[in-house]
Amino acid sequence: MMNKVHMLLLATALLLVGVSAPEAAAQEGGCWGLFRGNQRLTGSLSANLPAKPQLLWTYSTGSMIKSSPVVCDNRIVTGSSNGMVYCLDMNGKQLWQFKTSNGIEAPALILDGKVYIGNLDGTLYALELKTGKKVWEYKTENQIVGSVNWYKSGKSTRLLVGSYDYYLHCVDAATGKVLWKYESDNYINGAAACHNGMAIFGGCDGFLHLVDIASGKAVKKINVATYVAGSVAVEGQKAWIGDYDGKFSQVDMTAGAISWKWEDPKVKLPFIASPAVAGNYVVTGNHDKNIYCFDKNSGKKMWNFSTGNRVEASPVVAGKNVIAANMRGDLFLLALTDGKELWRYEVGSAIISNPAVAGNRIILGAADGNIYCFGNN
Repeated sequence: MMNKVHMLLLATALLLVGVSAPEAAAQEGGCWGLFRGNQRLTGSLSANLPAKPQLLWTYSTGSMIKSSPVVCDNRIVTGSSNGMVYCLDMNGKQLWQFKTSNGIEAPALILDGKVYIGNLDGTLYALELKTGKKVWEYKTENQIVGSVNWYKSGKSTRLLVGSYDYYLHCVDAATGKVLWKYESDNYINGAAACHNGMAIFGGCDGFLHLVDIASGKAVKKINVATYVAGSVAVEGQKAWIGDYDGKFSQVDMTAGAISWKWEDPKVKLPFIASPAVAGNYVVTGNHDKNIYCFDKNSGKKMWNFSTGNRVEASPVVAGKNVIAANMRGDLFLLALTDGKELWRYEVGSAIISNPAVAGNRIILGAADGNIYCFGNN
């Protein structure tokens, strides 16, 4: 466990490379409190997973799970298509449940003792993490399917969430009051990354939007693609994004242009999964059944691995491993360097839910309504 001196040194080092201390905290100590693990949505962390994870437990919600679990303070939170929010302990025991007004596909956010989650009638809820008691609710005009993200501004915390009403909404975390709304030109399906005072998201309008979090004003609007279903991953002044026409790109946000772009010359199927960035690698999945790994700087394809079925769940890079899943219900561990299959487990039901990693555990949901936890006994 890190002492205060080590934590201070870590925070200082991360600030020097442009990563805030809160983002680092999200990746250390068994906390995966946000979709993709941190505010920049990089989907990666340092972790020492078991070579052959064992199924430790399952929990049945009785309804399809598309929502991705999040983990913090020894609590697991996920939503289900039955409209329920479930909170479990690390042994799979239910601590509480909360009934919302409609089905849930969006991942939750755990932050400062609260749970924030949106549902398909466009309502964003704030709940107490310990009890599940509702703190407030905020209504958008259409469904929410992407995660909430957050950004601290002075003493206050701002929540950012996209909706199918075309708006990115900025809401005060304490009160649920809207601070501003930024209008795009189509649905907002994925989550917005937060970095350097900006909210960064790809819309179904085919643009990468950079929005000033303080004011809600557009910083830049970059033409990147057609329909963008997944979330963007951000590191420094670069962003990585896939689109519905089968193109995967790196965007230089300073230049306001695409740095490199990859697409299969024959098969042009959608990138629904959000990318993971770690070291020199960027990893994503496609409807053509493959997990792809590229050199993040040059765009050179390093390897691809055929999972045998469509990929919609976003891969996670955990140390030297890639965690991936497909719509047939196969869960994989792959070697980050070459894509070699190290382990697989057949859940037997479609996996759309993105994996969460906490300590040496992998937690995810499936279409059979079960939450699965893998790790060491």
